[in-house]
Amino acid sequence: MAYKKDNTNSSSWGKAMLYIERDNDGNIISLHNKPETDASEQKSIMDEEILEFLNRSVDTDPWMQLLSLSDIGTIRILEDLIDLLIRKNIILFTELPAEAQTKINERKQIRKKIDTDQLMVDDIL
Repeated sequence: MAYKKDNTNSSSWGKAMLYIERDNDGNIISLHNKPETDASEQKSIMDEEILEFLNRSVDTDPWMQLLSLSDIGTIRILEDLIDLLIRKNIILFTELPAEAQTKINERKQIRKKIDTDQLMVDDIL
């Protein structure tokens, strides 16, 4: 199964939706988090056709795959929520466990690199 990550900064607070790409026969061949050139049709992650595609295309449990797809949006929502609570001085960043601080800072640095289109191989290694 082809799955492409959404690199935008926008948060998805609504119903979890995926964009689907079809072959010439109308079969789903790929799922995306954002519209792509060949993937403009939008469906709920709970759509029966998406579930059937995952059953055919994924070696793992399709429900686990859907949970994983949903986790991507949830992680971004939690990051935005933490940022909001910090900006409003409801919590202090330093009150978070050290491991959480590290992971949040790493994700912010990666997102900053992606936003500036300067993600280099040396940055990954």
